[in-house]
Amino acid sequence: MVKRIKRTISQKIKSRARKTLNRKISRKIQSYVIDTSTIINKFFPFLIKKGVRGKIIIPNAVMAELENLANKGKEEGFIGLEQVSKMHKIQGIKISFQGKRPNEMQIRYAKSGEIDALIREVALKFRAVLVTSDLVQAKSAQAYGLQIIYLKPRYEKPKKKSLFSRFLKR
Repeated sequence: MVKRIKRTISQKIKSRARKTLNRKISRKIQSYVIDTSTIINKFFPFLIKKGVRGKIIIPNAVMAELENLANKGKEEGFIGLEQVSKMHKIQGIKISFQGKRPNEMQIRYAKSGEIDALIREVALKFRAVLVTSDLVQAKSAQAYGLQIIYLKPRYEKPKKKSLFSRFLKR
């Protein structure tokens, strides 16, 4: 019961936080910094379809994060690396890799936002629009005064097993 109440409160807080985020994609030519969540959630084809034009900047911290996930055997890492390699084949889009690779301390404290800070640094340096589907990253970038595009991730809910299938497993 307590967990359900906490989850409901958390969902309300996140819902309120999302309301102040920019979701509009401009067609004017500008620079965009794409973060890890955008790549893993396969939003890049969506951005192209919506008319994103200009320079796409992928921080080296993002590549390090994808490589780390892949080295750990996680599907997200391989999905991300595949998405980045597909980006090179899109006509009219210039892709560059910028920024520092994370050091050991930043990797160790990635869950505390160290990698996200490196990604925001790149967006600040190039005065680029940060594209993310990570709510905390989006709110942090907004607090730093960065232009952002927040793309809400499409999470798939696990299917509930039917009573019949549970019975068969016994």
